[in-house]
Amino acid sequence: MPRSVIVHENFLRRVPARDFPAGKAPVPGLGPVQAVEVFRAQLESRALDLTARAMQKAGQGFYTIGSSGHEGMAAVAAALRPEDMAFLHYRDAAFQLMRARQVPGQSPVWDMLLSFASSSEDPISGGRHKVLGSKALNIPPQTSTIASHLPKAVGAAYSLGLARRRPPEHRALAEDAIVMCSFGDASANHSTAQGAFNTAGWTAWQHVPLPLLFVCEDNGIGISTKTPDGWIEASFRARPGLRYFKADGLDIYETFAVAKEAADWVRARRKPAVLHLRMVRLYGHAGADLPTTYLPKAEVEAEEANDPLLHSVRLLSEAGAMDPEAALAAYLETRERVDRVAAEAVTRPRLKDAAGVMASLIPPARACRPTNGPEPAARAAAFGADLGQMAEPQIMSRLINWALTDLMLEHGEIVLMGEDVGRKGGVYGVTQRLQARFGADRVIDTLLDEQSILGLGIGLAHNGFLPMPEIQFLAYLHNAEDQLRGEAATLPFFSNGQYTNPMVVRIAGLGYQKGFGGHFHNDNSVAVLRDIPGLILACPSDGAEAVRMLRECVRLAREEQRVAVFLEPIALYPMRDLLAEKDGGWMRAYPAPGERASLGSVAVHGEGRDLAIVTFGNGVYLSRQAQADLAALGIAARVVDLRWLAPLPEAAMLEAVAGCGAVLVVDECRRSGGPSEAIVAALALAGVRRVARLAAEDSFIATGPAYAATMPSRAQIVAAARAALGR
Repeated sequence: MPRSVIVHENFLRRVPARDFPAGKAPVPGLGPVQAVEVFRAQLESRALDLTARAMQKAGQGFYTIGSSGHEGMAAVAAALRPEDMAFLHYRDAAFQLMRARQVPGQSPVWDMLLSFASSSEDPISGGRHKVLGSKALNIPPQTSTIASHLPKAVGAAYSLGLARRRPPEHRALAEDAIVMCSFGDASANHSTAQGAFNTAGWTAWQHVPLPLLFVCEDNGIGISTKTPDGWIEASFRARPGLRYFKADGLDIYETFAVAKEAADWVRARRKPAVLHLRMVRLYGHAGADLPTTYLPKAEVEAEEANDPLLHSVRLLSEAGAMDPEAALAAYLETRERVDRVAAEAVTRPRLKDAAGVMASLIPPARACRPTNGPEPAARAAAFGADLGQMAEPQIMSRLINWALTDLMLEHGEIVLMGEDVGRKGGVYGVTQRLQARFGADRVIDTLLDEQSILGLGIGLAHNGFLPMPEIQFLAYLHNAEDQLRGEAATLPFFSNGQYTNPMVVRIAGLGYQKGFGGHFHNDNSVAVLRDIPGLILACPSDGAEAVRMLRECVRLAREEQRVAVFLEPIALYPMRDLLAEKDGGWMRAYPAPGERASLGSVAVHGEGRDLAIVTFGNGVYLSRQAQADLAALGIAARVVDLRWLAPLPEAAMLEAVAGCGAVLVVDECRRSGGPSEAIVAALALAGVRRVARLAAEDSFIATGPAYAATMPSRAQIVAAARAALGR
């Protein structure tokens, strides 16, 4: 017999017999009417779990990880305000059901059953995933079970204090709100979670406001792996900067009282805290999981005997809020009602094609206040003597600095964050003087944790800011790439465009650094970024291009709510010369305000028709050198700078190479997984006959004299061009 049926029959047998698990008497705080509301939310959560299993068995439901044993989270919801943003653990249906009772006009059972049925009418994900979440209830949907939502909860909590000082145009959270983030005891061990706890404590230690309530739902096991006894309490009690609270999550009265105390403490002191709740897990991990295959039957039965619904019936009876007969009747009525609603939900339409599934990959545009750029007086104050130098050619790093200054003057919601971006001005000086110009709360020196840097950005975006996180080196992104893949880029997809993470992530990367490096500071792999649906990847080749493209990335984030990654070629930051020493051929004047390089456009250098060299980043610099060498050999070439690596500007690229005798694709990234694979495919599918490719070797990059040995060179481009033309 399924464990779910056993737990159900135990409830039907034990309530009439008054056979309740032992526990304390109800503590004050939860009034009788509110206690009954909490219990009814618990009943709905349990009924939904049982109905989901029946739906799956009938082929009408598709994922049955449930909340049974964690119904005490309804009491946590009762202790919070609907204005408090909640990032929920996947076992928190009871929380959402209780919060729905605090907000008029909600139909949470219907909504959740539509999600279980993968109906396109599901109000949170549009049928894309069985996921908790509701825009009306201030619950962004979560897509992960490994606590990847914790870093952005830290960021959202930080945004509350920043928004008090600098309210953004699209502010979403109330001034006195707090942020709640829940997770399981097993997930607490994940590096992502540990980074979030550390960042929260590190921030609070410096007396920076961070009104965040972590809730650890401790059922003692993760799938089949036990959590050591006492581990959660010992690890959280010892954490500096975090206040620790503890309650029995099986007792709704105690849970409410302690959760209220913890929430009030966080709200009043604007500091983070941890609420540690004891839970049980019923039925195993998920629908297909059989706990008796890895746990002794006696242990499983002991957990089932501690059913939180049985605890609630006893407590309600002792408090005089509801007698056991009424509780049993409510249980049966709820089961019948949920089954009846499910019978209708499974008839509702589902997604049918790729277009429907992908409709929410790109978030909707939003209306923004018009702007005419920064005020002249503000520019004069910020730039000082630099204003007089803007007409003179400059190196890329300086032009990016000026672009950031102008953008931050124009858009007060832009916030920069990263390692060393403030006081030091960045590893390469790109963000010099920005903290002095805009303050430490808009140019934030973070701790050294890429997951927390990106999480801070994602959380700030939840409250209307336009974050610009910096990842110091491309290789460092791999420590945190799931924050983009699993959180930022997926949020519009799984919320049907209701929640977005508009941001511009700046990353210094690619190869060709002579004096610094090896593979950790020279990384020429962008495959992980190109393969995230909906993400924009920009890669400029010179300072003017960088300015125009950065402006476009900010526009895309601000107005179209896109996630953009701006990949800055480190080796080109200081580049001055092109063909000869001191020729200044790679320096550029600062583009006039308003000039942008639109998404999907390319830049073309030269009009040669013998050959088109399609490339990006450092490849543009090397190809422009090769272009001169080829001209000396009588070969007229044009260089096509792609600018955008995701999505590839295929239409503009094809137009740019039209009429050329051959096309050479120059890719400084690795042969396997580099952009050239897609570029060559696009050219071939479009009927371009003579296509050649020069790409980097499938290798890491060395330090020392061989720093560029595995990547394309000027001479190799010339040789490849001649070979492509048969010369």
